[in-house]
Amino acid sequence: MDTAIARPELLLVADAVAREKNIEREEVLEAMEQAIQKAGRAKYGHEKDIRATIDRKTGDVRLSRWTEIVETIETEETQMSARDALKLFPDKSVGDFVVDPLPPIDFGRIAAQTAKQVIVQRVREYERKKQYDEFKDRVGEVINGTVKRTEYGNLMVELGKAEALLRRDELIPRESFRNGDRVRAYIYDVREEPRGPQIFLSRTHPGFLAKLFAQEVPEIYDGIIEIKAVSRDPGSRAKMAVISRDSSIDPVGACVGMRGSRVQAVVQELQGEKIDIIPWSPQAATFVVNALAPAEVTKVVLDEEAGRVEVVVPDEQLSLAIGRRGQNVRLASQLTRWDIDILTEAEESERRQEEFRRRTGLFVEALDVDDMIAGLLVTEGFNTVEELAFTPLDEVAAIEGFDESVAEELVRRAETFLVQRDNEMNDKRVSLGVSDEVAAFDVFTPAMLVSLGEKGVKTVDDLGDLASDELIEIIGAEAMDEDTANAVIMAARAHWFEGEEAGETTAGETGHD
Repeated sequence: MDTAIARPELLLVADAVAREKNIEREEVLEAMEQAIQKAGRAKYGHEKDIRATIDRKTGDVRLSRWTEIVETIETEETQMSARDALKLFPDKSVGDFVVDPLPPIDFGRIAAQTAKQVIVQRVREYERKKQYDEFKDRVGEVINGTVKRTEYGNLMVELGKAEALLRRDELIPRESFRNGDRVRAYIYDVREEPRGPQIFLSRTHPGFLAKLFAQEVPEIYDGIIEIKAVSRDPGSRAKMAVISRDSSIDPVGACVGMRGSRVQAVVQELQGEKIDIIPWSPQAATFVVNALAPAEVTKVVLDEEAGRVEVVVPDEQLSLAIGRRGQNVRLASQLTRWDIDILTEAEESERRQEEFRRRTGLFVEALDVDDMIAGLLVTEGFNTVEELAFTPLDEVAAIEGFDESVAEELVRRAETFLVQRDNEMNDKRVSLGVSDEVAAFDVFTPAMLVSLGEKGVKTVDDLGDLASDELIEIIGAEAMDEDTANAVIMAARAHWFEGEEAGETTAGETGHD
């Protein structure tokens, strides 16, 4: 029995909605099917699996009830046991569906209203999905839009049929837009949210400056010049590091342009933001020096483990290197991704002298020698008593002013000092209650064991309870890295699992027998 009802006008409506909303006709028809399906469930029962189909050529609407054939019934309204089904439908098997046609429903006012709401909702969802699909791959683009309205300082920007948000904190300071103004901004994020796709714009993002230069400088667009890094203080100042793939092209000159024409076009768009264009270098020290321009640098000391760089500048260049309110050094730090400490030559000299005095005092006290001998050791590069104790005798004797007997005596005193210190530390470790099992770990010096005891780490279990960052904090990052800390902690925990392993082995042997 054919229960289809001809509704050719549905196809006309679907075509009209698809054209108006710029979405696929198939998506509109699917929305209509869901609406009819919802109305069908309202009439025949919400628990039942009622499905509606619209013929794509004739507009015929068919309503049917689907029942799944299963071994064990869990939901009577939508399932049928295989035993009953085989009696009625010998050609069916578990997993198949029995489809029963249903008579067409007469849409009342409420049902029609419900169907309309479903269709509108689904069409809106399709519109949102289409919008999200259109913009999700456009993150990182510069786009032009029109200010539609302002909400608490945030701008709603119209991008054709889509709407984007340009938040107040993503605007360059002191710039303002009115409704209807054209605005150029950078798409930095597109998110799919319950109320629809959210497109977020920015005029302060470093990528905005980079894209503006790509529009103004053909060499960047063509890939001959690459922008390696950008740091910005929006509306005030920016730094941009560039490199050329062609040795015959000056990357800085190309970005500046004839009489500054190219850089000025970007400056005007960014409300007068001053832009320093510097050459990028793979050498960290050279890059830091370039990034601090226009200040001159006399010395650079890198600490790669800490990610810090110490820069020494002439006394009269200090204010220029730091910049107004620290702007120059802050932007240089962001650009190079190094923490930059700036010292004047006078400060560096004073600190060097203080370090010399401190190390000299260390040797005077530990070795019971005069300032002159201690000073010679420091001048030769000895920083600790350990270094002296483990240095070959002939190297110590080779120091100008020393002979073999002096070298022997100095090394002997260094070794004696270390033994006495270790003994004192070991006694302190015992008094703190740190166990011999913990002391047996080769990685720990007596001083480290005392530090553990002072923090309450006294047994192997205490050590095993620590996280790697906690152990490093107690011992000191300069004395232990994360891999070593993890290895120590896992070794301390090993005895926790010995019982389990023994149990598993016994069980395995029993099963084998």
